[in-house]
This record gives sequence, structure tokens and C-alpha cells, in this order.
Amino acid sequence: MTLTSPSPAFEAAILAEALPYIKRFHGKTIVVKFGGNAMIDDKLKSCFARDVVLLKLVGMNVVVVHGGGPQIEKLLTRVGKKGEFIQGMRVTDGETMEIVEMVLGGQVNKDVANLINQAGGKAVGLTGKDGNLIRAKKLMLPNKDNPENLIDVGQVGDITQIDPSLIRHLESGGFIPVIAPIGVGKDGETYNINADVVAGKIAEILKAEKLVLLTNTPGVLDQTGALITGITPKQIDEMVEDGSLSGGMLPKMASALEAARNGVRSVHIIDGRVEHALLLEILTDHGVGTLIKSH
Repeated sequence: MTLTSPSPAFEAAILAEALPYIKRFHGKTIVVKFGGNAMIDDKLKSCFARDVVLLKLVGMNVVVVHGGGPQIEKLLTRVGKKGEFIQGMRVTDGETMEIVEMVLGGQVNKDVANLINQAGGKAVGLTGKDGNLIRAKKLMLPNKDNPENLIDVGQVGDITQIDPSLIRHLESGGFIPVIAPIGVGKDGETYNINADVVAGKIAEILKAEKLVLLTNTPGVLDQTGALITGITPKQIDEMVEDGSLSGGMLPKMASALEAARNGVRSVHIIDGRVEHALLLEILTDHGVGTLIKSH
């Protein structure tokens, strides 16, 4: 099959369709969690970077929070360690924390900022340690079978405070903040924090218009595997109860819900495996995932 180029009239119609969205979201903050396949596939990475730059150029304040699970896993394997997860959270001992900080705060953070800069943006890479951006304390997970027994998952952080002044300062200078999900404790200790949780909390603090979480699935799926395009907090609670949401989707949904309940106007869980998923979700009538309504 030969693919024909879209006609100029069709291209113009697409651009015109974006106009009301550009107008509506001009000057608004969009927090994007960048993760999954979109971070590994070169074509998807390039599409993502161009999307971010375009949104910035048409007047939106884009803040990127990134994960780095596959890259961390790769380095752990190289040093002979096996990654372990409890309730979607990575168990992080001292040695693992060093690797997490090296990969997230160093390699991945600079790669993402560089990608955006190559696409014509002005990105600045940060971790939560910079300017005391993300303050955290040790996270203890409740045991599902016995809530009294808390589970220690090592140097995993629970956010206590976010200081948005550095982000605001960068935005006002036309920069795009790219944030690695690492927090700092009151005695200077380093914490690994789930990237979805960081993105959700930053979106709340910045009173973002949108929180967009890129995933490796089409969005939130029901038990038959069909995409749910719109969902309410009550329906999410039911899905957690009946087990249709589990693993890595749990922290994602929890932070999405919290953001929706705390002033973020809309939360989108979208398919990061689709080229230009970000533009499709924000600037067109054709969404590519699940929209979480705040009530």
C-alpha cells in the first residue's frame, strides 16, 4: 500500500482544528509524565520532544517529569542486582538508590533535556534536590492483609513539600523544566519517588490545567481489555477493589485521582506508543487515552 501525502486543504483543516485549543490553553500549565516505550523508541522520543517544543511555542507552560524504569533495570542487571516491586513501588536499598540517582538524575535527565533542546526548545534538567524543589520523608507502605504492619521499601520517598519557585522562575525565562523524581530529606538524605506521584503533586502545586501521563497501554482498560475513554473517581475505586487495576497502574491512578480532586482541571492517561500522542490529546478533537473527570 502506498501512503499519499495529505492534501494542503486537509493539512490546513488540521491546523484550524487546533486553534480553539491553542487559544484555550494559552498561558496555562501542562505537566507531562514522560515514561514507558516513548522513552526508549527513537522515533517516539523525537515526536515527544517536538510536541513539547510546539506546545511551548504556542504559549503553554510545559513541565516534564520523567521516569526511567527500563534504564535503571538495565544498570541493575549489569551490576548483578534484581529489581523488586511492591504495590508498583521499586524496593530501593542504598546501593540501588545510588544507581537510581545516577540513571535518573544523570543519564536520563540530561538525555530528555538534550532531546528537547535538539528539537528547538530551551530545556533545563533538574532533580528534586535542586533548590530543595522536592522535600520528602521515608515512605512506608500499608500491608493490604494487615494494615497495621507497614512495609519498608527502603529509600523510597513520600513527598512532604514542593517549592514551585524554581519552576516558575525557569518558565518566566522561556525554559522548559525537565524534572527527575528524586527527593531530599530533612537531613539531606536522597529518596527515590515514583515519577507518576511527582508529576501529580507538581501539577497540583502549579494548579495545572492538565496532567498528562504517558503509558504503555491505550489508557485505562476495563476487564475485557476495552479502552475506557472517561472515568470517575468512584469507578476507579471500584476497579481497584475488583482487581482490574494493579501493579504499575496503582500509583499512576492514585496520583491521577489526587490531582483531579485537588484542582488540576483534567487528567489524561494516554498511549505513549502513538506518535505525537501529546499533540493529539491536547490540540485535536481525537483523544488517545482516558480522561479522568474530577468528580
